[in-house]
Amino acid sequence: MSDNINWAELSEVEKIKTESNYLRGTLEASLADPITGAIALDDRQVSKFHGIYQQFDRDNERERKKTKLEPDYSFLIRVRVPGGVVNAKQWLQIDQISDKYANGTIKLTTRQAFQFHGVLKGNLKPSIQSINKALLDTIAACGDVNRNVMASPHPYASEVFDQVQKLAGKVSDHLTPRTPAYYEIWLDQKKVAEGSAGEVEPLYGPVYLPRKFKIGFTTPPFNDTDIFTQDLGFIAIENNGILEGFNIVVGGGMGTTFGDAETYPRLGNVLGFTSVENTVDVAEKVVLLQKELGNRKVRKNARLKYTIDRIGVDTFKELLNEKLGYSLEPEKSYALVRNGDKFGWQKAKDGLWYLGLFIEGGRVKDVDHIKIKSALQEIAKLNISDFRLTGNQNLILGKIEEENKAKINQILKKHQLLPQAISGTRANSIACVALNTCSLAFAEAERYLPFLIDKIDDSLQEFGLTKDEIVIRMTGCANGCGRPYVAEIGFIGKAPGRYNFYLGGNFKGTRLNNLYRENVDEVEILNELRPILKDYSENRTKGEEFGDFVIRKQYVAEIVNPRDFKH
Repeated sequence: MSDNINWAELSEVEKIKTESNYLRGTLEASLADPITGAIALDDRQVSKFHGIYQQFDRDNERERKKTKLEPDYSFLIRVRVPGGVVNAKQWLQIDQISDKYANGTIKLTTRQAFQFHGVLKGNLKPSIQSINKALLDTIAACGDVNRNVMASPHPYASEVFDQVQKLAGKVSDHLTPRTPAYYEIWLDQKKVAEGSAGEVEPLYGPVYLPRKFKIGFTTPPFNDTDIFTQDLGFIAIENNGILEGFNIVVGGGMGTTFGDAETYPRLGNVLGFTSVENTVDVAEKVVLLQKELGNRKVRKNARLKYTIDRIGVDTFKELLNEKLGYSLEPEKSYALVRNGDKFGWQKAKDGLWYLGLFIEGGRVKDVDHIKIKSALQEIAKLNISDFRLTGNQNLILGKIEEENKAKINQILKKHQLLPQAISGTRANSIACVALNTCSLAFAEAERYLPFLIDKIDDSLQEFGLTKDEIVIRMTGCANGCGRPYVAEIGFIGKAPGRYNFYLGGNFKGTRLNNLYRENVDEVEILNELRPILKDYSENRTKGEEFGDFVIRKQYVAEIVNPRDFKH
């Protein structure tokens, strides 16, 4: 398989993938090793394709080193949920798995997936088997493949949401790896006779993609999947309740590396329009182009955004049209108004009710008197709604009959979840996991952002801005898992207690922000932000949003960006 490959020209991970025998590696041996709580080094790359990351508790790292113990290893398991929708029974099963095998909490991710944390090596297999019994899976939730396909779960303003959801599922199914390794290792299926590479992985082949690949669908006026941050985005175009097709966006991505000017966040380009019938075909051909053209030498430059910048947008479009065998049509007009979620009760055009719930940091757990996990478990047992994960780490209870609203309100009130009197800034917040489990994090995010917002809320209240919706996002490192580079206020962890401070994104998710202050602590953040909020409260024009005000007042240099879409 690898005899004619010059490994000196490729990244080490390319060799691991190619020699993994279609994602088997030595995972079975690693899982059976009783000496360590970890898995073998190469298997840590292979396991990502199975939806698993090895982690360790960084809070007790020094203590364990002093006593010459290995790190306190555990694993993250990510569950794919194309479009973010599960039924009540599946929610209950996820809830039970979190208690039995993980740390008792459920993390709702920014890609509408579930994450379990604190899973011990011996519990990996039973966890994944339980997930599959819930008719869900973890394959391709991580790794150098297409990951969980996002789709807007807000059905309030459109009649085509269900249709878009189904198409997101079709794209996800089509781009899922075909290797039987997942079923052999985790579900005890017998190994089948090996065929040719084309039979095992007809789309990906033995080397898969150069890096991860992210796809999202959004239905205007919502941009709650941050469509311009996706490798490949589909913007739904509808006319009088009929889905005509999608505008195609390519080349978005948030990840960057401190001190490396060759890495950067990027917003995607609109290439044109395609029909509903050609949606899956376009997705496949864009993925194939990235497979063929992506950088396999330098992983930091391996995402589609760098491929497009290297060869040019026009060339990429020409190659795509050639591979499709037909040309994309001209882009069609659309309007985006927000990338945040709506909370409270909303009635959709289907006559059913939908309840948006704020889940701080996406962490479903019981804390003190607020029992989020218990309340959702009680609601799920009634089987009167579905459960919709949003791209902002929140939750929508959907497809609720009128007569069932009171039952849900009663449960939420009992567990002190209604009413939710929170600021517009807190309601539009995102935080990645960061410390204590993420090995890439330089600083806190999920555990700290709520406390920082408490202090920012003091200024918001003083200046009459409590109800203003301002997008604030925090990550523990520069990789951008919480999409901080399109936030109106963004914080990127630089060191313990210190962050790079960004301003200037907008509420529609169509503009990158800019670095405002570097390496600041909490006191500096509050001192810098307070006068800007005061100025905003006193000098904004009617209807002007915070990020647009910041740009107009030139708190940061005006962002000149050819991908700054103003539709």
